[in-house]
Amino acid sequence: MTSPVPTPLHEIHQALGASFTDFAGWNMPVRYGSETAEHHAVRTTAGLFDLSHMGEIEVTGPEAGRALDRALVGRPSKIGIGRARYSMVCAEDGGIIDDLVVYRLEQERYLVVANASNVHVVAPALVERAEGYDAVVRDASADWALIAVQGPASAAIVAALTDLDVPSLKYYAIDAGTVAGVEVLLARTGYTGEDGFEIYCSPSLAAAVWAAITEAGTPLGLVPAGLACRDTLRLEAGMPLYGHELSRETTPFEAGLGRVVSFDKPDGFVGDAALAVRRDEGPRSVLVGLVAAGRRSPRAGYAVVDPATGDEIGTVTSGSPSPTLGRPIAMAYVRPDLAAAGTKVHVDVRGSREDAEIVDLPFYSKK
Repeated sequence: MTSPVPTPLHEIHQALGASFTDFAGWNMPVRYGSETAEHHAVRTTAGLFDLSHMGEIEVTGPEAGRALDRALVGRPSKIGIGRARYSMVCAEDGGIIDDLVVYRLEQERYLVVANASNVHVVAPALVERAEGYDAVVRDASADWALIAVQGPASAAIVAALTDLDVPSLKYYAIDAGTVAGVEVLLARTGYTGEDGFEIYCSPSLAAAVWAAITEAGTPLGLVPAGLACRDTLRLEAGMPLYGHELSRETTPFEAGLGRVVSFDKPDGFVGDAALAVRRDEGPRSVLVGLVAAGRRSPRAGYAVVDPATGDEIGTVTSGSPSPTLGRPIAMAYVRPDLAAAGTKVHVDVRGSREDAEIVDLPFYSKK
């Protein structure tokens, strides 16, 4: 059995007393103390995350944009230089292979950021789909460490360390510059529902960047944050997680993300015929939010039941107590005819039928 791979910041996490978990083959910090305290810090001040497990795939060349148009459901060729878009790579049957963020760094250079668990599938798929185009696909994951600063104080923390104009960096934008004197790519995206920044740098320099951010951020309330609070933060923000809300068994339309699919591309894209059918027929199930009436949390895999008939109408995909709302919340796929906000349902929690209500996503939006 292969041991999980440590990130370039592993020794720092050990010194901070982190608890670790094997996540997609990486030895990742899951929490440093209280995951609830880390969650609240991101909502009120700032949290510092090691995301070096994510995969980075570079696509370059005169037809890099066209190749990505063919490979993904969106239209990367229309992304402006220095901007980013959320997209997906789908199979021929429309099932989601992975969800991605695509950055256009230069006219003929893109950076595709994939989930750690799917890089080994996404990179070969992009290579295959780029055949016939004047474009080169390279898995550059080993070239990058990734550090994220998330929360209301993140802009002030990063601005104190960079030569870039942080206030002018728009949401879903990226620029090259320095942070703490280290050459980086600085992006403003995030997966927590808060303002935040992703810092891509050389793995050999990641420890210096982490230390500088810690020194600048600690007086403003910044704390190191692990995967556990990252999950509760993204759940509150209604953001899908691959392997839970997104999978080969779902399409963008079931997930409520049909807006990221572009059908008007000259070369089409892999999965376009199947997705056109799903668009026209409508989704077979709908992703909704659930708020539990009691204190027991719905968890992934639990059945959602119609109280009137006792019929199973859906399945929970993610669930947890919400530190911000103080109530258990969940996301679930349910039958379209019972997906309206305000619908009362039951969740089968280990054999007990617990009351819940369907609500619109997200559960939380920053002020």
